[in-house]
Amino acid sequence: MGAERSSLIQEYARALLTIASAEGELGLVEDQLYALSKAIDAEPGLRDALADPDLPAENKKALLRDIMGEAANPVAVNALAFLVEQGRGRDVGEIAEAFARAAAESRQHVLAEVRSAVPMDEPQRKRLGQALSRATGKTVEVKVVVDPTVVGGIVARVGDEVFDGTVRNRLQEARRQLAGA
Repeated sequence: MGAERSSLIQEYARALLTIASAEGELGLVEDQLYALSKAIDAEPGLRDALADPDLPAENKKALLRDIMGEAANPVAVNALAFLVEQGRGRDVGEIAEAFARAAAESRQHVLAEVRSAVPMDEPQRKRLGQALSRATGKTVEVKVVVDPTVVGGIVARVGDEVFDGTVRNRLQEARRQLAGA
C-alpha cells in the first residue's frame, strides 16, 4: 500500500473514530466495522464489488447494509455509506480495521485478533484479554473472528506476536518433541 493511500486510510479511520465517539456509539460501531472488515477479507468477490467503478454507489451501500444486517448500528451504516459515496468502497475493509486499531489506541490499548472455530461470549473474551495482557505487558482488547479452519483452540495475534493455542499446533509440537527424543 502506498504511503499516500495509507495516510488517507488513517485519516478516514480517525474521522470515523471522532464521529462514533461523538455519537456515544464507539464500542458498537467498532465491533460492527471490525466484523465487516473480516467479512471483506474472507470474500474477495465482496471486495471486488465494492471496488467496481461501474457498480452504482447505491448498490454498494445496499450490499453493505445486507451484510451488516438489520441490527446494524445507524452510525456504522451512515459511516459506510459516506465512504462509498466518497469512492472509497475498495478501502472499506482497511479503513474499518484501521478504525478498530485507532479506537483501541485512543483507550491506550492494543488490539488482539483472535481466531476461534466458535464464537466466544463476553466472559471468555474478558479472560482471554486478561491472559494476553499478562503475556504482552499491554492492555489488550480482544476482537474475535470465527474461523472454521481453526479445528480447536485459538490463534491470537497482538501486533507482531502470535499465540497459537490450536490443537493442530499442539500436535505439531508433540511430533517435534517425539522426533527429537
